[in-house]
Amino acid sequence: MATYRSRNALAGPLTADRLSAIELPRTSLGRRGYRPDDVDALLHRLVYELGERTRLLDRALAENDRIKRALRTWQADVQDPARNPR
Repeated sequence: MATYRSRNALAGPLTADRLSAIELPRTSLGRRGYRPDDVDALLHRLVYELGERTRLLDRALAENDRIKRALRTWQADVQDPARNPR
């Protein structure tokens, strides 16, 4: 699977443990909250990796369905040889 690269992103794929361990740097004194660039970079990375995982899951599910259909067809042919004369 491809890994998203950004100057502000962590290296390597995100896991639940790594995601829960992320600590965004605080802004300097006088400002409250997180730096918007850091938050945006993290959100972009999350969107990318979630999209990749969804794409891979969809591909795996489609392949699973294809294999199931092929198996059902093969089983029907074996049970009823008249369906598929050789």
